[in-house]
Amino acid sequence: MAERNYKEWPVGIEVNFEGKIALITGASSGLGARFAKVLAKAGCQVVLASRRIERLKELRAEIEADGGAAHVVTLDVTDYASIKSAIAHAETEAGPIDILVNNSGVSMTQRLLDVSPEDYDFVMDCNLRGAFFVAQETAKRMIARAKGDPRKQHRIINIASVAGLRVLPQIGVYCMSKAGVVQMTKAMAVEWGKYGINTNAICPGYIETEINEDYFASDQGKRLIDMLPRKRAGKPEDLDGLLLLLAGDEAHFINGAIISADDGMMAG
Repeated sequence: MAERNYKEWPVGIEVNFEGKIALITGASSGLGARFAKVLAKAGCQVVLASRRIERLKELRAEIEADGGAAHVVTLDVTDYASIKSAIAHAETEAGPIDILVNNSGVSMTQRLLDVSPEDYDFVMDCNLRGAFFVAQETAKRMIARAKGDPRKQHRIINIASVAGLRVLPQIGVYCMSKAGVVQMTKAMAVEWGKYGINTNAICPGYIETEINEDYFASDQGKRLIDMLPRKRAGKPEDLDGLLLLLAGDEAHFINGAIISADDGMMAG
């Protein structure tokens, strides 16, 4: 598939994020890596954050080889001290964060009766608690800048899931955590909107990445895909347009939106 030129839209809107700084959590693989590449292609300096620092360095090299600018920070979203340190490091390295893509997430497949306290904490600490404190620490800095310049616009994009809108089998705790991200997004939009921060959530459906491609190729995975309205899984690039919309200045009137990108899954 040919690479798209993200600076040209046929409707006459120019996608140009030059001068913007974007922090992407969970950037070492999957959707996070794709989000980073897309924003870098659109002109952002991107700050790549996760625990897997070697994977981030590989991604940075790929982005720089394509003409983009990228920085790497170590981040463990389950560690509050790590969150504060990583965001401070990101702004020291790249500059004030304009766009946060709050993407870190984990899941476990099990029945609710089999969930241990450790299992519960593993999912909730990353998907909900971690996402909250990453957004909070970033927003503190955004709000301080907005008080100095009320015209300043910032964007927080939380990556939730259709599992936050509909209970899916065998991943009940994951569904609970992502439902929390949905409500968190709305609360942030209400409280932080007056400071020029637009907070929205993307709820992807089944998206095939290197993490789950073997599952989707299995008989069980094929049966699952066959139940979807158009009998197909999405690709990470299917979220490009929505990401660019929510990150851009043109989205100034979109705040607190919970947007499914699921190929009709929630409509069925």
